[in-house]
Amino acid sequence: MTAVVVVPLGLLFFASGLIVNLIQAICYVVVRPVSKNLYRRMNRVVAELLWLELVWIIDWWAGVKVQVFTDPETFHSMGKEHALVISNHRSDIDWLVGWVLAQRSGCLGSTLAVMKKSSKFLPVIGWSMWFSEYLFLERSWAKDERTLKSGLQQLRDFPLPFWLALFVEGTRFTQAKLLAAQEYAASAGLPVPRNVLIPRTKGFVSAVNHMRSFVPAIYDVTVAIPKSSPAPTMLRLFRGKSSLVHVHIKRHAMKDLPEEDEAVAQWCRDVFVAKDALLDKHIAEDTFSDQELQDTGRPIKSLVVVILWACVVVTGVVKFLQWSSLLSSWKGVAFSAFGLGVVTLLMHILIMFSQSERSTPSKVAPTKKSKNSEQLEARDNKQD
Repeated sequence: MTAVVVVPLGLLFFASGLIVNLIQAICYVVVRPVSKNLYRRMNRVVAELLWLELVWIIDWWAGVKVQVFTDPETFHSMGKEHALVISNHRSDIDWLVGWVLAQRSGCLGSTLAVMKKSSKFLPVIGWSMWFSEYLFLERSWAKDERTLKSGLQQLRDFPLPFWLALFVEGTRFTQAKLLAAQEYAASAGLPVPRNVLIPRTKGFVSAVNHMRSFVPAIYDVTVAIPKSSPAPTMLRLFRGKSSLVHVHIKRHAMKDLPEEDEAVAQWCRDVFVAKDALLDKHIAEDTFSDQELQDTGRPIKSLVVVILWACVVVTGVVKFLQWSSLLSSWKGVAFSAFGLGVVTLLMHILIMFSQSERSTPSKVAPTKKSKNSEQLEARDNKQD
């Protein structure tokens, strides 16, 4: 039954995505050398045509409700300023929840993220991220420091309000990873987490240092799933099964952060200690009672885009089949079946890629440079 749903959605997504990738490639070769700002403005519109299909799956296909809890001032500033977004990595679709928030705020096409390097090799979605200037890291600080610095400096002249998402925990939350984090925290004398992982602060410190002069805000995002709702996954989304996601947003002014690197790292750790307590409170109350629930609505833009893409793709497929007479021979039928198999495989890869159980655990660098901690950090760098 799942394949009956996944294959048509996959055909639509990959066919439209290849069109988007082609347009992005042409703009990259023809427009970007002449005007980087014009290229970025054009790419924002083109990339949004692809991302809206995934927003449609959440909003209209599965009917996932994303409830936003924040103060009115922060809510109205979202999408109108550059922002560094830090969040816990609770569910398999946190990145999609972020896209929903960006779409509501009007900056979906200029929303960026720090991703692991393998992400850019995902067909269609990874390629579009590369054209959109996402930052791809290898989880080896010796290599990533230069990549991160270069990528952040390139954003200095970005012509539109953008969000840069950074999951500072370094990996998605699972009970096994939480147990490992708790054991490490106990041995290192750190606060023992209950609902989050210990943040890796090197990337965050680098981001703050290089973005401080042109990014005015940090959005501290906390994602939680109410007790009454099943955890959302990509497979549940494709099956059209709904979930409820609570999102708490707190805005911090970048200018209020300390100047020293270690103080910035400690600020990040303190934010996650507070985030842990906030999640304790959410577990007890099943809501974020300290902030107002904001009305984000359900815009029809993603629905309109998907309908238009469906018309384009279906028309193109029908015309191609009429022109090629592909289904009039056994070879043509076999070729078509092979194509459907490829689409099914690609969708399977996308679903597997999103699952938290299959994400790679990220090591936590110690905070104090004792002899023992230096040995642990050297071991972590070697393993990275």
